[in-house]
Amino acid sequence: MKYALRHACGNSTYGETFVSVLRHPICAWAGLRPALGQHTAAEHAALKRRADGASTLVEIGVAEGVSARALREGMKGDGRLFLIDPFHLSRVRALNFMKRVAMRNVRAGGRGEVIWIQKFSQEAVNGWNEAIDLLFIDGDHAEEAVERDWRAWSPFVKPGGVALFHDACLFPGGWTTPEYGPVRFANRFFRSGKAAGWRIVEVVDSLLVLERSS
Repeated sequence: MKYALRHACGNSTYGETFVSVLRHPICAWAGLRPALGQHTAAEHAALKRRADGASTLVEIGVAEGVSARALREGMKGDGRLFLIDPFHLSRVRALNFMKRVAMRNVRAGGRGEVIWIQKFSQEAVNGWNEAIDLLFIDGDHAEEAVERDWRAWSPFVKPGGVALFHDACLFPGGWTTPEYGPVRFANRFFRSGKAAGWRIVEVVDSLLVLERSS
């Protein structure tokens, strides 16, 4: 299944009318449009590159699965990708076309094993005991929710591992603003030096990459 990136430094892959009319996931399921990502091509490439060699990966917030597919394409062949999303926004839960599109799209990635966890992130962390090579936080964008995900999941990232935040940086022509929850949290916590043992190693458009000290 093909996919498209909704954001490309402010320019949509589709025309705005096209995106507006065909935004519902059922259109992707029916083949009227590709799966729709919410990141730039540069961010997509960075996700795939950062996943290279990772054995245990966790993504919080899956949507139509475009970023998850990038991670799966880059991860180790025997790795495991845990995808956490309640898929609770569907009006018809029994059909849940966003979940269907995501599962079909991620399945095409082909590498490693995918474990779907259909829960909210604060529920999924209960009982978690896996060391994580790569953590990608892209769920609830409220500032307090971003901080909650960080505090709950970051302790499991192994030394030398990475944590990535989407929509956490401002960039020319981009869609993020200073009021975005991930931007506010990143400014308050990481750019102020409060995250002991972590350092910013890369910024790609709105994507912020941190590495845990060895």
